[in-house]
Formats: sequence, C-alpha cells, structure tokens
Amino acid sequence: MFARNAVKRLNPAFPASKRWWAVDWSGEFCYTNKTHRRMDVKGDNMLHEFSRTELLIGAEGLQKLAQSKVAVFGIGGVGTFVVEGLVRSGVGKFVLVDDDCICLTNINRQLHATRKTIGKPKVEVMRDRILEINPKAEVTIFQEFYLPETAERMFADDYNYIVDAIDTVTGKLDLVIRAKARNIPVISSMGAGNKLDPTRFEVADIFKTSVCPLAKVMRQELRKRGITALKVVYSKEEPLTPIETESTSCNIGCVCPQGTTRKCTTRRHIPGSIAFVPSVVGLIIAGEVVKDIVFGRV
Repeated sequence: MFARNAVKRLNPAFPASKRWWAVDWSGEFCYTNKTHRRMDVKGDNMLHEFSRTELLIGAEGLQKLAQSKVAVFGIGGVGTFVVEGLVRSGVGKFVLVDDDCICLTNINRQLHATRKTIGKPKVEVMRDRILEINPKAEVTIFQEFYLPETAERMFADDYNYIVDAIDTVTGKLDLVIRAKARNIPVISSMGAGNKLDPTRFEVADIFKTSVCPLAKVMRQELRKRGITALKVVYSKEEPLTPIETESTSCNIGCVCPQGTTRKCTTRRHIPGSIAFVPSVVGLIIAGEVVKDIVFGRV
C-alpha cells in the first residue's frame, strides 16, 4: 500500500491532482490507483507497450513470445525487418549474426542504415535498436561471417526458432541442415533482389516453389542432402536485369566502409534492390515466426 505522502516523497514534483501516479525509483515505473494501491505497468489492469498485440493473441501468447529465443542469421535488407517485426511483437530473446558494417548503399532498404550509422557493425546497431524498443530484451550478437567451419559456436540448443536471411547458398544450406539436425524450426528467405512487386511473395515449402533462381538451387542441393521440407518465403516474379553503369557499379566505385571484411568488389553480382521489397519479405517471415510460436504450429 502507498500512502499519499509516500507517493509525494517519491516524486514531489507531481501536482496534487496527479499524485496517485508514482515512480518507483528502483528503476521500474509503477502507478498507484486512487485508493493508493500499487500496480505494476505489466499488471493486469494497466496498458503496456504490447497491449494492442495482446488484444490479438492474448496474455498467454505474449508470454510465449517473451520467453522465446529467435536467432536471425543475416542482418540486412530482409533480416532487419525480421528483427523489427519480432521485437515489436514481443519476442524477448535474440541472437543476431552478421559480419558486415553498414554501408552507404544500404540506406535504400536496410532498417538500421542512416547517415549516422554508416561504418558501424550491423549487429551492434540492431541490438541497440531492439533495446530501445524493449529494454528488457536479451540480445546476443556475433559479428562473424557464417561459414560451416565457424557455425558451431553460433548455435545453441535453446533456440526456439532460426531465421535464415543469409545471402550465400553455402551458408543457407549449412544453416538449414544444422537446424534440422537439432529439430529447431527454421524459415528461409529466398531471392528478394532484382524484384519490384512485393505482392508476389508467398510462404511455401521449398519443394513447391518455382521461378525463383535461388529456390531452384536450394531445392536441388537440399534434395541431395536428404532434406525433405523447408518453409520459405519466395516470389514467382521473374527477376529483372540490373541496369549497371559506371555510376552504379560497385566494382568501379566501391564505397564499403573501413573494416568491411567482404567488400562488394569481391562479389560476382550485385543485385538491384528497393525499399518496399526486402522489408515485406522480412515482415512476412516475422509473422510466420510469431504465429508458429504463439499457436504451437512447430
């Protein structure tokens, strides 16, 4: 119980008409009702940052998300929007994996990319963004390039879900195989580059996909490795051919920031991209993860 004068001592600056609002100076915000009974922000009778989500999935659903650990591999155009969708839905624990630093050319589509963040590690900037949205979230980061020989230390058996937003076939295959071996649910992003129509993306099993060149390669390689199912997000839109000129060529005018381990000049092809395509893919993936966790679909 809070007496009126006790509330006043907690924050004497409150006007008399508002003194039933109080702050617990241990660091947690709280309130007292008009009978001066203390109620936590997360209490049954108080609105909180995920109240609108709770209207859809209920308190039990929110609890499941808060207790879930999701590992997102690849924190770029797709991965940043996956993370954004997950943290704003209430997922409480994250593992972020990406070796890259934010580049000027990321600004057109990657959520963490601004003029202020150019040159900073993607995983660090995204971690800070998560904690600004939900300070109670737990975030582990690996600023490493995902390779089979380095993968083991990035894995843990307590992952509730794995998101593959990697842009190399070798990494994608290894990630999926390791997730399947541990019976960890995994969802994989297929090609989002060289596309302009976000309405064409859909959720499917990898072996029911068509048109997408990356999905074709993944189907062939997974079949060789005995993988019989994989949830993916892909598009039937035919990829466009990038319009490469001297002014758009990364091979000629590389602007990769200092500390970049895989410069664009080492890549054979740089796909074209636009803000409203990878973002949609990332949010579709986030939605699948949330629904699978909340409704026990995995």
